[in-house]
Amino acid sequence: MIFALIMVIVLTITGLIWLFDIFVLSKKRAMNTKEPMLVEYSKSFFPVIFLVFFIRSFIAEPFKIPSGSMMPTLLAGDFILVNKFTYGIRVPILNYTIIEVGLPKRGDVFVFHYPPKPSIDYIKRVVGLPGDVIEYKSKTLFVNGKKMEQTFVDKYPYIMNEIHHIEAKEFKEALGDVNHSILIHDLPGDDFKFEVPQGHYLAFGDNRDNSADSRVWGFVPEHNLVGRAFFIWFNFGEFKRIGTIIR
Repeated sequence: MIFALIMVIVLTITGLIWLFDIFVLSKKRAMNTKEPMLVEYSKSFFPVIFLVFFIRSFIAEPFKIPSGSMMPTLLAGDFILVNKFTYGIRVPILNYTIIEVGLPKRGDVFVFHYPPKPSIDYIKRVVGLPGDVIEYKSKTLFVNGKKMEQTFVDKYPYIMNEIHHIEAKEFKEALGDVNHSILIHDLPGDDFKFEVPQGHYLAFGDNRDNSADSRVWGFVPEHNLVGRAFFIWFNFGEFKRIGTIIR
């Protein structure tokens, strides 16, 4: 959100300088006189900034995954693309929907403005839709009373914070129409039950025992939606992940 605000400010300044030159300065400038450097740079930068701003605001925006809360689906260091129009065309920064396109579906990996501090972007998986009753009991998910089946895949060792060696268990979970991987640790866990309010969503991390998500800070308002994550385009340490479709 901060970067988008900076882009709006730069876009506005360069655009105003360009317009001021067209309607005022150019009429006073002598024939064949070189444009002031500020005008020249503004005219060069404005189209580029506008194109980048348009793509980031309405088509696709890049993000970098900062933590392991979405493992094994997403790893820390993954560079991903987020579809910005899946959940509607929104006014940049203000985030109000101006053209309705669609809403999150159960199982989507989505980016949103963190409810306690909207200037921060978070990424989790949609578990509960408006009106759903969600139970998380003995590390098993129930949606409107229906158990989401889990199938054991294998042990999953990983390193947390570059020093802690941890071993989890990887399961395949059937979350509605989406089959995806989750991690479960041999740790005691709390049971939860939620009724999702209208206009809100319940978000869990795929690394179920190592994720600060809706179980900690509550529901995601529809107004906070950013877009649906769909593609891993780079990872400096895991080149084989480049080009992976996010499911």
